[in-house]
Amino acid sequence: MLLTVLTWEEKLPALWNSLFEHGVQLGWTLLKAAVVFLIGRLLVYLINMLVRKILNRKKIDPSVKSFVGSLVNVVLIILLIVSVVGALGVQTASFAALLASAGVAIGMALSGNLSNFAGGLIILLLKPYKVGDYIDALTESGTVKEIQIFHTVLTTADNRVIYIPNGSLSSGIVVNYSKQNIRRVDWLFGVEYGSDFEHVKQVLNSILSEDPRILTEPAPPFVGLKELADSSVNISVRVWVKSADYWDVFFDVNKRVYATFNEVGIGFPYPQLTIHQAKD
Repeated sequence: MLLTVLTWEEKLPALWNSLFEHGVQLGWTLLKAAVVFLIGRLLVYLINMLVRKILNRKKIDPSVKSFVGSLVNVVLIILLIVSVVGALGVQTASFAALLASAGVAIGMALSGNLSNFAGGLIILLLKPYKVGDYIDALTESGTVKEIQIFHTVLTTADNRVIYIPNGSLSSGIVVNYSKQNIRRVDWLFGVEYGSDFEHVKQVLNSILSEDPRILTEPAPPFVGLKELADSSVNISVRVWVKSADYWDVFFDVNKRVYATFNEVGIGFPYPQLTIHQAKD
């Protein structure tokens, strides 16, 4: 039996042909994956646009719209990734088996996101707040812009955008200032000792009665002497207003009280400290 030993010059054409064939096959695979990715991205964009149009036509709560839109986008991206992997020649069944075998590790890594997803569902079902409400949550305040599948997006008064995990919001304390149509405004005005309380009360009631935004229901304006503090007599004032008028009434009454007290001679006290010197 004779063994034929090929020289390097004889092996080179076969090696080149093999590399060329594999290169063409790899290039064709990458091209298919790129085409699938581009077409998939276009389809994801079009489907997202279609879903938004359908949701906008329906009379659906804006909170549900943002949540469903975010959920559809995530699902479509996952399908796109699976399609691209399949176009690269990886068997989707094998890919799914790989994901299943790594399910425990993925579940641990995504445990926070899963709790946020569950929190988003709880928020949509129980509706502690909705898009457009002004809330306090986790030391942050702002208007709810979106309720996504993992986060709630707030826009603050100074135009910052804050993303708060839904899991923390669903299990934490949330103050919703927009839930009720009316709110109570509270002030605490300090006047000098020696001031006539009945005169101060009359002046304050006169200021409050001139503001048409102040309501008489569920209770008329209240003015009472709250406490005799170290340097001032503190007067408590409480009124009810529409929630939309809260801050306007708060600042306007502050301005009116300051100007009127100065006009009628009601003094604002300064912090005072009396020191007694002991004799030798």
